[in-house]
Amino acid sequence: MPLSHARRMLRDAGLPKWALLLALSTAFTVFLELFALPASLLIGPMAAAIVLALTVGKGKLRVPLWPLQLAQVLVGLMMARTITPDILGTMAKDAPLFLLFIFSVIAIATGLGWLLTRWQVLPGTTAVWGSSPGGASAMVIMSEAYGADARLVAFMQYLRVVFVAVGASVISRLWVAADGAEPPPLVLFPEVDWPAFAATIAFAGFCVYGVRRLRIQGGMIIVPLFLGAFLQGIGLMKIELPMWLLAIAYALVGWSIGLRFTRSILQHVARALPRVSACIVLLMALCGCMAAALHVFAGIDPLTAYLATSPGGADSVAIIAASSDVDVPFVMAMQTGRFLVILLIGPMLARFIARRSGLAENPA
Repeated sequence: MPLSHARRMLRDAGLPKWALLLALSTAFTVFLELFALPASLLIGPMAAAIVLALTVGKGKLRVPLWPLQLAQVLVGLMMARTITPDILGTMAKDAPLFLLFIFSVIAIATGLGWLLTRWQVLPGTTAVWGSSPGGASAMVIMSEAYGADARLVAFMQYLRVVFVAVGASVISRLWVAADGAEPPPLVLFPEVDWPAFAATIAFAGFCVYGVRRLRIQGGMIIVPLFLGAFLQGIGLMKIELPMWLLAIAYALVGWSIGLRFTRSILQHVARALPRVSACIVLLMALCGCMAAALHVFAGIDPLTAYLATSPGGADSVAIIAASSDVDVPFVMAMQTGRFLVILLIGPMLARFIARRSGLAENPA
């Protein structure tokens, strides 16, 4: 094959652009890691994909479907791994208290999402999904399965992740005498339990096939999360997900969102930024009031109460909780419980608000 023909084939396949995307993603992720920004492994690739889409990509690059769906399943398994018997036991022990505060946070977040929808700050039910105080990556993935604009949902979710992480970090140092520990370093290549890793990958492939075969809406997150947590809980499976694999999964999800950005959607984001930011700050303030109530009426120490009621960003909250003198199982039980509830009722809430508002989805 002539060299010129081979080069033309590589160019037509978009390989130079993929190489550029990979280089940009690495650079952005390393930069964000310097500031210990939560979800940098996802936000970095997403930001790089947005830059490429608005410059040389011109909407021609897309993440292939099968790798993307496998990445989504791995995100679901990553969340399933956090649902341990200790956390479930803590939730069962104080179930009324947990349910009261979980549904209170969801109600406040949904109300703010409804206001953004009524004001038509964002199209259709996008604001409802963006305001959902659950796992950010899961909400982005599920929102698209239910017709929302994943680009705008990602913008809202990860803006809130940053706000909540910064706020929780500041509170953890001002409210109580923290021990000054730093977040654990990012270890991309830890020791791997290879038999468990092989079983995890096989199970992930089974989930992708089963969800596609049965056409389960939103199933790429829901099925591995619940089934994986169940199998882990009864001791039939150990979920082994080394960080390098999760980094690949996060990159694929981030690229799939970022590559669909256009100049018009970016202009929409810029217009919506002030009101969305105001709603996030208001949500954090109201959750802070709930933390105060949890401290006064339930005797929970202030920092534990604040971290437990923080609206989303469970991974960053977990890091902050682990480096502070708080009741970590209580914090993670509240965060996990809220995520599971919003995962179950989120689609129903979004459809209800869509019907009440009379607004249809209108992605840019």
